[in-house]
Amino acid sequence: MTGDLAARALQHKEHTVPGFTSRYRITRLLYFEEFGSPTEAIAREKELKGWRRRKKLDLILSKNPKWKDLSADWL
Repeated sequence: MTGDLAARALQHKEHTVPGFTSRYRITRLLYFEEFGSPTEAIAREKELKGWRRRKKLDLILSKNPKWKDLSADWL
C-alpha cells in the first residue's frame, strides 16, 4: 500500500528499499488497484497476500495478459 504509486515504483526499479523486490530484482509493475481509503487498501492487500500464487497469477493475467510494465511510462 502506498500513497504515491509512481514514487514507490521508482524505489523498486532503483532497488533503494531492502526487501523482497530488491532481493529478487523485481522491477515491473504488473497490477495495481486504487482505493478510497488506506483501510480499504490494507484490507485488500491482506486478502491478496493470503492467496495462492496461481490465483494471483490469474488475477494479473486477467488485467494485464502481456505482462506489460504499467509504470514504464511514468518514469
